[in-house]
Amino acid sequence: MSARWRALILLILCVVAGAFRAVAQESFERDIESVVFVPKGQWITGLSVNYSQSTQNDYQFLIFEGISGDTYSFKVSPMLLFAFKDDMAAGGRFNYSRSLTKLEEADIVLDSETDYAVENLYRLSHNYSVSGLMRNYFSIGRSKRFGFFNELQLTLGGGQSKLMVGKSTDLTGNYERNFTLDVGVVPGLCIFLSNYSAMEVSVGVLGFKYTDTKTTTDQIYVSRRNSKSANFRLNLFSISFGASFYL
Repeated sequence: MSARWRALILLILCVVAGAFRAVAQESFERDIESVVFVPKGQWITGLSVNYSQSTQNDYQFLIFEGISGDTYSFKVSPMLLFAFKDDMAAGGRFNYSRSLTKLEEADIVLDSETDYAVENLYRLSHNYSVSGLMRNYFSIGRSKRFGFFNELQLTLGGGQSKLMVGKSTDLTGNYERNFTLDVGVVPGLCIFLSNYSAMEVSVGVLGFKYTDTKTTTDQIYVSRRNSKSANFRLNLFSISFGASFYL
C-alpha cells in the first residue's frame, strides 16, 4: 500500500474517531443534565430525637442468663444550614446523648462448668458534640423531588461517664472524661414530601476518628488512653434517618 493511501486511511480514521468522541461527549452531557435542587438563599433546618427504654426480669439471651435490670437512652440532634450557593450549603449540628444502665444481676454461662455472676452494676454517661457541615446537593435528572447529597463533617465533642459495681464496702467504680475529634464524609438520599419538608437517609463511608480518655478508678488511680481509627468502607451501623425543613 502506497504512502498516499495510508495517509488517506489515517485521515478517515481520525475524522471518524473525532465524530464519535463529539457524539459520546454530547450524549454524556445530556445524561448528567440536572436542575437546581436547593436554590441559593434557602435555610435548611432539622431535628431528630431518639428515646428508648427497656426493663428485663429474669431475661435470657445467648450466654447471658437471669438478667434483671433496666436501661434507657436519649439523643437529640438539631441542625441548621444555609445555602450560600445553588446546591451548596454550610452550617452546623449539635448532638447530645444520655444513657443509663442498672443491672441488678446476671449470669454469664460459657458451658456447664464455667459461669460468671455480675451484680449491682450501674453505668451513667452523657456525651455532646458540635459539627461543622458542608453539603453538596444534586438532583436525579430533572426531578426536584428526589436527589442526593454529599456531606463533609468536622466534629468536636466530649463526654463523661461513671461505672460502679458492687455495694457497701465492696463498691468499686470508674469515672471517665473523653474528648473526640471526627472527620467524615457522609452521602445521603433526600426525598421531598412537600415544597418545604423532606426525608433524609445517610450512611458513613469515609472518616477518621481520634479519642482521648482519662479514667479515674476509686478516686485514686488515674490512667489515660487514646485511640485512632480510619474508616474507608460502607458502615451499616452509621445509617441514619431524619426529617428536614427547607425554608
